[in-house]
Amino acid sequence: MARITRRGFVQTSGAIAAALVAPAALESPLAASQPDRSASAPKFRLGIVTYMIAADWDLPTILRVCKSVGISDVELRTTHKHGVEPSLNKDQRQSVRKQFADAGITLWGLGTTCEFQSPDPAVVRKNIETCKQFVDLAHDLGAHGVKVRPNGFPKDVPPEKTLEQIGKSLIPCGRAAADAGVEIFVEVHGGGTQKPANMKTIMEQCAHPAVGACWNSNPEDVVDGSVEPSFKLLRPWLKSCHINELYKDGQGKYPYRELFRLFRESGYDRVTLCEVGKAMPTPETGEELLRYYKALWAALARG
Repeated sequence: MARITRRGFVQTSGAIAAALVAPAALESPLAASQPDRSASAPKFRLGIVTYMIAADWDLPTILRVCKSVGISDVELRTTHKHGVEPSLNKDQRQSVRKQFADAGITLWGLGTTCEFQSPDPAVVRKNIETCKQFVDLAHDLGAHGVKVRPNGFPKDVPPEKTLEQIGKSLIPCGRAAADAGVEIFVEVHGGGTQKPANMKTIMEQCAHPAVGACWNSNPEDVVDGSVEPSFKLLRPWLKSCHINELYKDGQGKYPYRELFRLFRESGYDRVTLCEVGKAMPTPETGEELLRYYKALWAALARG
């Protein structure tokens, strides 16, 4: 598996620009790891999705790096090396929960691949049951929620029928989540289904208070250079957010400066989860890269 270098990461994500925007945060690792309690600090906070940057790290490594960098929240993606899956027994679940508590890190969510667009009812039922298993796991671990996703439109099925099916399939997931005291985060994902208007339809078809959208920073969000129209469509349901490459000018491939402004103005007080990297770095390289990322995030988030 290819190792990512600082130079390679810079070339693909623009993260080195953090040093130009917020050098003070980079000069002091201790300062970079402390929460920002200033009046200009955003209400939302920075976390990570373990896909892909931490996919090859075990849980103690993930928690050590996040604590060192000052990252507050983690979404653990299924199938990765940390092995946090519904197959864990009671004692193992207690151990995971204790590790997060001891590290002072919030387990924001469990990133599943559950999806509900298949024209085969048996496949949909299986995904609903798998989602419920993750809901039980989230409850036992003290996680806030479970991430699921639509994954495009099947062939030869009217899109409106698929959107309705996805929305209705999320209702039993939402009921299970509400009973367990957690939430369902529906990632804005998949060919066609990731269009904000289609996610809005899914949310309306579901209409369960425990089910919301996970903003995914897709190119389809951008209309004439702005994400504001898409943001307004989905803001009533936003419960989580994935972000990817950040740039010095707050624009780059995606208008994050505008998105963060919209988060501030709307009172969004949850997470923006870093989901970057096409290769898996070593923990040492990953920690260095996350420091750059956090510094740039902090500069953009304050506005």
